[in-house]
Amino acid sequence: MSDAPLSDDHLREDTLSSEPVYQGKFLQMRCDRVRLPDGREASREYVVHPGAVMVVAILPDGRLVMERQYRYPVRQTMIEFPAGKLDQGEGGLACAQRELLEETGYRAKRWAKAGIMHPVIGYATEVIEVWFADDLTLGERHLDEGEFLDVFAATQDELEAWMRDGQLTDAKTVVGMMWLLQWRAGRWPLDWQVVS
Repeated sequence: MSDAPLSDDHLREDTLSSEPVYQGKFLQMRCDRVRLPDGREASREYVVHPGAVMVVAILPDGRLVMERQYRYPVRQTMIEFPAGKLDQGEGGLACAQRELLEETGYRAKRWAKAGIMHPVIGYATEVIEVWFADDLTLGERHLDEGEFLDVFAATQDELEAWMRDGQLTDAKTVVGMMWLLQWRAGRWPLDWQVVS
């Protein structure tokens, strides 16, 4: 094993052609022909996703705002941090504020962008911004048509136990927990901003 090289040119795949295969309401499937680093050609199929946000919302007592939502592709109810896709032209903070209010009824006065994650790099362009929110006030939620979910509060210890026991398996929520643990341990600081 050696140090990482300064350039990734020897790994890059160049697009030769790109064809839409399927266009849904918000997802698109594409099939690209690429030139590999050794000069051969190959196909790459992937989903084009508009991007999303996830919110780690912290209540005054330290518990976290969570959701339970049935996810059709895996045919089970999942435990998740509030999250949602970006609307066209929408910024990450605006999306995080909108999704938190729509899904949970909470508004936050303080926000901090922790970072980003790429949840499925093998077959999708999706990028999820990880946001933290606190100084919460509860109002009325406004779920999208056809959206059904339960909102509840859980402690960090409960979430850790559910992850350990396989009850909490949503990748973005697991990443949010990792960020939360690092932040609470003082290792990963957050740059909080007050938003009116």
